[in-house]
Amino acid sequence: MPLYKSITPNSQTTVKIWKIEESYDDLLSPLDLKPESLTRVLGMKSELHQRGFLSVRHLLREFGYTDQDLFYDENGKPHLKDGKHISITHSFTFSGVIISDNEVGIDIEMQREKITKIAKKFVDYEFEYLDTEAKDYINKLTVIWGIKESLYKLFATPGMLFREHFLVIPFSIKDEETVCWIDYNGLKKRYNSHFLEFEGFTCAYVIE
Repeated sequence: MPLYKSITPNSQTTVKIWKIEESYDDLLSPLDLKPESLTRVLGMKSELHQRGFLSVRHLLREFGYTDQDLFYDENGKPHLKDGKHISITHSFTFSGVIISDNEVGIDIEMQREKITKIAKKFVDYEFEYLDTEAKDYINKLTVIWGIKESLYKLFATPGMLFREHFLVIPFSIKDEETVCWIDYNGLKKRYNSHFLEFEGFTCAYVIE
């Protein structure tokens, strides 16, 4: 399948989402991978992860980049050689890339009931406005997780904890946006976050 969705939240930022329907071979054959990327993909035990990795390289092509334009720092954060900011995600049958002039983070998650069992590990302040009996409780938890994961990717600082250092302001699913904060070691920073739902998945992204 070609590109599933393209979003332009502002003039400096674009989000592209891929629905992974192709086989591993069909995804691999048109790509020119760096040796280290090929080694990495061949070492993956799950074909789902391999296809996710390769679909991200197809998304790079949609932006006009190649695998050679992408590199990772010591914290595992991706960067582009031209200095633009990038964040990457893949989950089951979807992958996503956000590229911007500003710092960004993105996450895609499948909406699953099991998130309710781990909520206390990443939710603290947000329990003040969450209704555990509401129909959209799982959806809201998935949004909160996605936003906090996006903040973590944006900030890429070891030691940051979802529950203690990230806050998501009250929101409704239909608004598809909210405000979030990092509160870490005396640093307080406000970010705009956006989210959307499709085919049982949630994509969230944060822009500085």
